[in-house]
Amino acid sequence: MSERPARPPWSEFKSALDGAGFHPSRRLGQNFLLDENIARAIVADAGIVEGDRVLEIGPGLGFLSVHLAHVGARLACIEVDTRLAPIAAEFLAPYPDAQVILADALAGKHKLGPELLAQVPAEGDWHLVANLPYSISGPVLALIAQLPNPPRSLTVLVQTEVAGRLAAEGGSATFGPLSVAVQLAYRMRSGRRVSPEAFTPRPKVESRLAHGELRSPLLPHGARLEVRDLAASLLQRRRQVLRRVLGDHLGDREITYTVLKHAGLDPGLRVGQVTLEGWEALARSINPVLGTPEGPTT
Repeated sequence: MSERPARPPWSEFKSALDGAGFHPSRRLGQNFLLDENIARAIVADAGIVEGDRVLEIGPGLGFLSVHLAHVGARLACIEVDTRLAPIAAEFLAPYPDAQVILADALAGKHKLGPELLAQVPAEGDWHLVANLPYSISGPVLALIAQLPNPPRSLTVLVQTEVAGRLAAEGGSATFGPLSVAVQLAYRMRSGRRVSPEAFTPRPKVESRLAHGELRSPLLPHGARLEVRDLAASLLQRRRQVLRRVLGDHLGDREITYTVLKHAGLDPGLRVGQVTLEGWEALARSINPVLGTPEGPTT
């Protein structure tokens, strides 16, 4: 791969933004990653190579996008801001396999936007690589992980606190509904730290990369949704005893002990102590036809 052309100076982008009357939105979580070395490292950490199908959410001005495009990714960028999208599109114009789509990644808190879904293949590998806007990182990742054909890998720059929740150990204090939703599909780990100085405007918190590799075998789509919903419901009372919370959920405290016994769970556990495997076992005990993982074990 030849050397990527130098990025125009920030002053040129700043002039274009000023001309569009742009001011970064805290509501949209807009923080531009200016550090070229970090953008290049994110692409390397993601392992993206020529021909890979990549979705980027929140490209901003395209500073990470251009590194993805330059390694030959087939890149679709979803940008909600009408002032940023055309600037990013112009910056990416030399790369015919890169496109910027003006759309919202979310169609409400619990649904991905139709334009984003249109970029998700029904089958085959694809990857998510993004400096995710802080305001939508959790909902987007939870929904992406529950797709019928989720990405083969995730490499996302998020708040350090969110990265910790994504990779939290099952049953720990930080292991919650987001952890369950994402870890049902991915083996998660935290990656490199990125300081506020790498962004403009500087966020008040540190950021960290989170990496996810798709599980194999993978629970069927419907089973992942059932486990996710069960955990999200019961974890609202995470400090309470599992047998009591589950009994209320089932509406039958007599059957609760049988369900817990079949799941191999101690009735005296606190809800927050249940691991990912425990949630899967509990959901299967409630619904024995929940399904088994798809594909060979790796």
